[in-house]
Amino acid sequence: MTRISLSLSAFSLVQLLLTFTISGVTADPLHIPVHRKRSAPRDVHYYAAAADRVRAKYGFPTSDSSKKRNGASISARFGKRASSAGISITNQDDDASYFATLSIGTPGQSMSVVLDTGSSDLWVTGSGCQSCNTQTPTFDSSKSSSFKSSSSSSSSSKGGQTTIQYGSGAVAGALAQETVELGGFTVQGQTFLLADELTSGLLDGPVSGIMGLGFEAIASTDSTPFWQALVNAGDLSSPEMSFWLARESSSSSTTTVDGDTEVPGGVFTLGGSNTSLFSGNVEFLDTQGTPSFWLLNMNALTVQSESVSLGSSSQLSAIDTGTTLIGGPTDAVQNFYSSIEGSSTVEGQQGFFSFPCSTSLNTTISFGGTAWPISSADMNLGPISKDSSDCLGGIFDLSLGSNIPENSGNPAWVVGDVFLKNVYTVLRGTASSSSDTPAIGFAQLSTSAGGSGTTTGNADSGSSSSSSNGSLRSFKRMSGMVLNGFILLGVVPSLFL
Repeated sequence: MTRISLSLSAFSLVQLLLTFTISGVTADPLHIPVHRKRSAPRDVHYYAAAADRVRAKYGFPTSDSSKKRNGASISARFGKRASSAGISITNQDDDASYFATLSIGTPGQSMSVVLDTGSSDLWVTGSGCQSCNTQTPTFDSSKSSSFKSSSSSSSSSKGGQTTIQYGSGAVAGALAQETVELGGFTVQGQTFLLADELTSGLLDGPVSGIMGLGFEAIASTDSTPFWQALVNAGDLSSPEMSFWLARESSSSSTTTVDGDTEVPGGVFTLGGSNTSLFSGNVEFLDTQGTPSFWLLNMNALTVQSESVSLGSSSQLSAIDTGTTLIGGPTDAVQNFYSSIEGSSTVEGQQGFFSFPCSTSLNTTISFGGTAWPISSADMNLGPISKDSSDCLGGIFDLSLGSNIPENSGNPAWVVGDVFLKNVYTVLRGTASSSSDTPAIGFAQLSTSAGGSGTTTGNADSGSSSSSSNGSLRSFKRMSGMVLNGFILLGVVPSLFL
């Protein structure tokens, strides 16, 4: 069921204006307000555990504590996933992820699923799920006239079950095809996994699964992702997905839904972009390699106005809305913190660094054009312990010493919300039959989205060891967008950063 929360707060009025812009243009994009659940305070142990989940997601070795916590029991129970690509999963006890209510089946059954750019599969819990929480909403296929079970199974199937292995758990079930609808956009015969077994604790509250927004190459179900099917059918006015991820503050307005406190989290747009949320042009860069994750080459990194050597590893970077922090190769992360006076490694938390809480970090990242600044508030995760004068840094060592060679196709960096909260992000796909290259675009946030409303300067590309910048393009802001449908998004903590 669609949830619409009304408030007389200034933020809510802005949200309504952003959502219901009226025009005569047809085939309009869908603007979706995002909410998140207010979470408990986080400490260094929380971030260390979440970092290991990101490492597992992208195939890096995890710390010893994570191996002891997550190791053999999961693999023994579900078996090993055939593909080497990791897939994100949601756990309401950890970080924030964005969820939307979809309609599945005929007649439609409402299911809340996490929207994740770091995976490509659609799966929901089925009514026959034996290990699901009793509070988790499930899909009853017997009540749908359009449900079709799959006649084939993937190479990761075991005993008729298709299994997806995650860094901290697994999901298993049967493949099927169904009618799936999101905000007025419908795909008939969408392949999805109907889960009947989950690792305990993977889902909580209203969330019943995941909708991946990555590319088909990393789909464990070997199926076309929902967004790609819409693009192929020409249902979207533009083959784009756009994100504004709002920064939570103590002054954020709140709404109570079913006993849970939600705060504004931003806006997700399917089929275009929202001109009220950014200033100037969207700076697009072609993605790198065969489409899998949304990948760019990092071109430059600076801190305290000094260029950081990116080292000898690949600079391939996954742009991941489902990841909170920024993870990078060992040498580059060490070089970053060596430029900060008073920084040091965090004892007992492999891959993390601290710096004096009194230091305001001036950080920028470039992927081949503009040097995008990161707020010092996002780079400071808070004291490493109670009453400590040292604070945890927002960039961590992702690889833990392992080297990712050039042209391997595997990302060496994972760039999450620490960066993405500071820009407006547009992911531009292409039809499967097109020879065009997908692209990722960033733009300066408008004042109504919490930004300065002014553009920033270009980076010095010569300061980076990266040799590939991609093809830089500018995209004029779209205007005159009308809402085609409306879904209130919530945000739940996730199993990955």
